[in-house]
Amino acid sequence: MSARPAGPRPLPDAPGPADGVTDVRDPAHLRRAFGAFATGITVVTAGGPAPRGMTANSFTTVSLDPPLVLVCVNREAVMHQVLTEAGHFGVSLLGAGQESVARHFADRSRPAGLGQFTEGTWRPGPVTGAPLLADALAHFECAPWRQYDGGDHTVFLGEVLAMRRRGGRDALLYVDGRFRALAPGRAEAAA
Repeated sequence: MSARPAGPRPLPDAPGPADGVTDVRDPAHLRRAFGAFATGITVVTAGGPAPRGMTANSFTTVSLDPPLVLVCVNREAVMHQVLTEAGHFGVSLLGAGQESVARHFADRSRPAGLGQFTEGTWRPGPVTGAPLLADALAHFECAPWRQYDGGDHTVFLGEVLAMRRRGGRDALLYVDGRFRALAPGRAEAAA
């Protein structure tokens, strides 16, 4: 007679500090736990008379039909108001080696308007005119589709109007509060 494999074991009813459970109301602990999830890095942009860009790692694809992406923006960020009023926006997916661009657009002391587009080579998107980073791995030009309350952030959904994909290098990643790149051979081994 063979032994049946054991099923999942239930978690204890009252986890304590030895279990590594921390208070979710502590923003520092919550940020560290969320930071364990590796993300890609984008620069979200809007054109017009006062163009603006912002580094964002809260970007994801949502739907293929219609083609939708989302980005979450803190309600206190300047970019929040810009996206609320924008007729279009762009997303440039950064590649390995573009850490300086990511840091530049995360720096709150960067100049306003066109002055902030001194880092990297930029061009207007052919469909929307939103500034796009020329050396990015991919570009998405979007029309605002929906907005949703996301607590201290707003979830902006955009319908992709145009896109471009360049190959040849890995994406820039962010995990545990640091920029990272895949180790050579790791991506192929995981596939």
